[in-house]
Amino acid sequence: MKLTFPDWHTLRQSAKWLVWLAIALITAGLTVGLLTAVWNALPIALVGVGALLLLGSFILSDYAQASFWQRRSTQSGTNAVAATLAVLVILGFVNFLAARYMTRIDLTENQIFTLAPQTQEVLRDLDQPVKAWIFAPTPNSADRQLLENYRRKGSQFSYEFVDPQAQPGIAERFGVQAIGEMYLESGETRRFVQTLSPQQGIAERKLTNSLAQLNSSQPQVYFLQGHGERGLEPGEGAFSQAKSRLEEESFAAQPLNLSTTPQVPEDARVVVIAGAKRPLLESELKALREYQKRQSGLMVLIDPQTDPQLDSLLQEWGVAASDRLVIDPAGASSGLGEGVVIVDQYGDHPITQRFDNGISFYPLVRPLQVQPVEGVQSAPLLITDPRTSAQTIGADGNIQTDAAAPQGPFDIGVALSRTIATPAASPSPSPTVSPSPSPQSSPSPGSAPSPEASPEASPEASPEASPEASDADQPKPEARMVVIGSSSFGIDGLFDQQLNGDVFLNSVNWLSQQEDQVLSIRPKEMTSRRILMSLPQQMSAVLIALAFLPLLGFGAAILLWLRRR
Repeated sequence: MKLTFPDWHTLRQSAKWLVWLAIALITAGLTVGLLTAVWNALPIALVGVGALLLLGSFILSDYAQASFWQRRSTQSGTNAVAATLAVLVILGFVNFLAARYMTRIDLTENQIFTLAPQTQEVLRDLDQPVKAWIFAPTPNSADRQLLENYRRKGSQFSYEFVDPQAQPGIAERFGVQAIGEMYLESGETRRFVQTLSPQQGIAERKLTNSLAQLNSSQPQVYFLQGHGERGLEPGEGAFSQAKSRLEEESFAAQPLNLSTTPQVPEDARVVVIAGAKRPLLESELKALREYQKRQSGLMVLIDPQTDPQLDSLLQEWGVAASDRLVIDPAGASSGLGEGVVIVDQYGDHPITQRFDNGISFYPLVRPLQVQPVEGVQSAPLLITDPRTSAQTIGADGNIQTDAAAPQGPFDIGVALSRTIATPAASPSPSPTVSPSPSPQSSPSPGSAPSPEASPEASPEASPEASPEASDADQPKPEARMVVIGSSSFGIDGLFDQQLNGDVFLNSVNWLSQQEDQVLSIRPKEMTSRRILMSLPQQMSAVLIALAFLPLLGFGAAILLWLRRR
């Protein structure tokens, strides 16, 4: 029997098919190794045999001949392969940089996928590790994305999803009562945030406020009662939403009746007079004046057609509330009514410094006049449009339109502060520094120290320090006041509209002189942009999309074809 071997040409022709077998073996070996993450004999053998076959096919085929590489088709193919590899390398490098240095652009109207400035400031100010524990067996993707945003912005922030049934020890340590509860932990301090559900995910507002409150005490905010002021319980014209939001931001809100209490409590950070309708007693005015002799904050929301007889108290600060009513054409054109003032101009002040051109609106507001008073720094907060006018209200309650009435712009909200000469009278020993300076004061009226705030500057700590140096290094505590010519902007139903709630909350924050409070826009919700169409409108839209536009395209094509013929 005579054996015959294939000639060299036949071997070279057959070697082309070995390439596909080699690629298949290498692919199989890599797939097995990568999927199992175990590089044992099988994947290594597959990759090795495939590499040998690939090398053999290369040697036996035309690829090893010099004439093959000199062909024009080979050069074109090589250039295409090189260009493809270059594109793949560039794309891989771009993806590496994107993963390493991630930058996101939020093009939504309300920036709903971007953390609010308040959140970013709170995260930057974290001075110790804080961990969020979410006791949910199946993490929600939107919640995880929000927590990832927190983690990227705050190096001290971390989070973990825990299955309370799989890890009952951790759940018991936090006292978890239901699936979906979320807690914050910092050292030995733990704080409940909220309970998650399929319908309610993590609220950025609640999480941010819980972070800010984690290691802080609750300052007291008292709402004066007994003169027809806005109530704190749910009801028509009440301030229950304002109370709830204050409590979310670490404040304790409670009523105060000065007719039965001889003085403002020592723990009062802020006192709010929200729309008093009847006059205050002289003893109550005296208690408020005594309160303003120490580090304090007083918010006066005074409505038109009321006379709580606060004029003497306001005059000491240089403020006078006109008995006229501001009329705004913008309110009438927007359908809200001419008695609703829309504000998009704000003063340069910590309360409003982040409002930009956002709007807030004030139903039934009176203008304010501010006269300079020695020792009092004042700044406008809310400024009306130049088209507004201040009209009188007749005895019948109707607006008496007068072309000669004063024209805007008017100040309908002002912030005032004055230095207190007795630092020891501060109601709280904690340091209280305002987030930013007031525009009309130097040094800043937005800062208030505690006696222990700067031990190096005290005579006991440094015997060589002179009293003058100590006074210069240590800012003085202040009495602060915010006056707004309306209280209706903060009632239930209007509090969460536009920037109304931010005006109120930022004012309380500034008045409280809490150094750990951040004044900024609160996180916003997604704006509903649904289009509501009647049945005829829906039918018209369907006909236009499915019939008119296609027929229009066909007609244009036929006309073009006829013209070319």
